Amino acid sequence: MNNINKKLFYFIALGIIAFSASSCLDDLNVTPINPQVTQTFDQEAVFAKTYAAFALSGQEGAAGNNDIDITDEGRFSLTRCLWNCSELPTDEALCAWGDNEVVELNANTWPSTNLATEGLYARLYFIVTISNHFLEQTAGKTDAVSVKERAEVRYLRALSYYYLMDFFGSVPFTEKISDEFPPQIKRADLFTYIEKELTECESDMYEPRQADKPYYRLDKAANWMLKARLYLNAEVYTGTQRWDDAITYSNKVMTSAYKLNPSYKQLFMADNAGTVDGSTINTAPQEIIFPIAADGVKTKSWGGALFLIASTHTNGMADWGSTEGWGGNRARAALVKKFFPSGVVPAAADLTTSAVDDRAMMNAVDKTLDITKVTDFTKGISVAKYSNKRADGLASNDTQFPDMDIPFMRSAEAYLTYAEANLRSTAGNTTLALKAVNDLRARAHAIPLTGLSKDQVLDEWAREFYFEGRRRTDLIRYGYFGGGTYNWDWKGGTAAGTSFPAKFNLMPLPPGDLNANPNLKQNPNY
Repeated sequence: MNNINKKLFYFIALGIIAFSASSCLDDLNVTPINPQVTQTFDQEAVFAKTYAAFALSGQEGAAGNNDIDITDEGRFSLTRCLWNCSELPTDEALCAWGDNEVVELNANTWPSTNLATEGLYARLYFIVTISNHFLEQTAGKTDAVSVKERAEVRYLRALSYYYLMDFFGSVPFTEKISDEFPPQIKRADLFTYIEKELTECESDMYEPRQADKPYYRLDKAANWMLKARLYLNAEVYTGTQRWDDAITYSNKVMTSAYKLNPSYKQLFMADNAGTVDGSTINTAPQEIIFPIAADGVKTKSWGGALFLIASTHTNGMADWGSTEGWGGNRARAALVKKFFPSGVVPAAADLTTSAVDDRAMMNAVDKTLDITKVTDFTKGISVAKYSNKRADGLASNDTQFPDMDIPFMRSAEAYLTYAEANLRSTAGNTTLALKAVNDLRARAHAIPLTGLSKDQVLDEWAREFYFEGRRRTDLIRYGYFGGGTYNWDWKGGTAAGTSFPAKFNLMPLPPGDLNANPNLKQNPNY
């Protein structure tokens, strides 16, 4: 990764990606764009790329002409790196594969050279860089199209900086394309910057669910949801609690045009773009605020939706709509027991009925609850949450690469943010907190709770959002991750679980960037 800094800040090559109004994403049309060379700026192409960088890893279909300087393009895509870094070190997921980055994340022992953390860092800075390029080239434009596009790109840059702040703490900061080494911004100062950017771009974004085609364009609800997430974790990032602000902005999402979809299962299916996918059955778009769009023919990636589907499915499970079934990721026993507190798990293909919770989308056939050997693919319950099957029963576009859009941000997050913030705030309302949680449980046909504690909300975060790439952040907010006493199976690399140092609450800055940029200082104890 010695070339990351150059790749990101000096001569990044942007590519043109055209979007179709009739599908999620259209075919790749590659034209190199070098910000350091005089050229004709293609506004729509670069705007499209700021979105596409969340879905795709390079310029040539599933693999080819990688956007960043790292080996194995699909293995180190943004979605896959984000998922691995968010899920494998926690009480939710464990992977049987022997890749070094996976083994280290499983056991909470990653060094500064972990390739998943390096890949995540590089992918996020790639989005920052193309966003900076777009904003520089469109500065001063006041036409309606440019105003909207600039607001969305500012949001996407703020979102990327949010994840950099969350995972890495104090990081390089730049708003321009330059050959100068960017300074390192303090975590609390980056929080303030993200907050400012979201506030300033909000008025120019679409009203909730009013975005023009294509449907995945971001709107004000995405802005409010990210602000609510920012404030929910404010004490971690700045040392100052912002529970009341989290209540305010999560409530704005809850009372917006976005609603909980009646079917939890539909959110993770091949036609979850609803009418955009030609489905009259799947109504998931009413809940999905930010979909990372996918199309099995036009957007092929080994590290996006296919990773979520293939890495969790294997022989013996119900048809998941793809010929790919890698089977490496399983549920840790700690997660399964949140649906089965007794620890008794039926040997069933579908555990939703026995769990009395529609969210328990798991398969226990020929599998064990306890993982006695990490590399044994039959140890650990399989997760069947993601699928390339359609709710309307029609065929998906491809039998290998999925159509399922990744529901990257959905309104259910606002309900749990609202509940937790109300419990934590001295001015909070516990009755409203309980109602918000029970609204989610009612959608899942689960038994309503009669009381609510902060730990019960944390368990509800797991039941609602398991395997969606957020668990690490929740455990850190609760003080239950590095240095905490909360235990789970294989925590710290031992079957019974053991504590690991608090230094792992931050990921390390990549050594290549540290070596290249004299302004940077590594996170403590790496």
